[in-house]
Amino acid sequence: MEPLVDCVIEDPRWEGFGLAARAEASAVATLSDLGLPAAGFMICVMGCDDARIADLNGQFRDKGQPTNVLSWPSEDRGPETPGQAPALPVAGSADDPEELGDIAIAWETCGREAAEQGKTLEDHVSHLIVHATLHLLGYDHQDDADAAQMEATEIRVLAKLGIGDPY
Repeated sequence: MEPLVDCVIEDPRWEGFGLAARAEASAVATLSDLGLPAAGFMICVMGCDDARIADLNGQFRDKGQPTNVLSWPSEDRGPETPGQAPALPVAGSADDPEELGDIAIAWETCGREAAEQGKTLEDHVSHLIVHATLHLLGYDHQDDADAAQMEATEIRVLAKLGIGDPY
């Protein structure tokens, strides 16, 4: 079976960390929790540094500072009504997977946040990949109803990965 995640490493620290395996496990757990198969979908995850993610944040969100993770859904899958679950995509085939979108994650910001929050870098990165994968699937946290739904889903997925409630 082809992997769900195509991992692009721009900062070599991510290679030593094992980002590809952690991103794959986190994304597969997220899809599985929602009743979706990993086969037939594709996500691209880029492991970068703060400088690169600051450039991307400025280019796409007009916020020229580093952030922990960014996501770019391949299409808008968000629901019309706040608090409603997004309509889930249909899997493609092994030869032509449905592209869910792209994720970028920054080394320095993730490391700093993990230390500040008293979490392992592994658990924090898993949480951020689950969070970003949910964004690719149309989940958001712009209002209280959507945030509650997204956080509950994150907590449930992380528990399946053996990671405690990050909130």
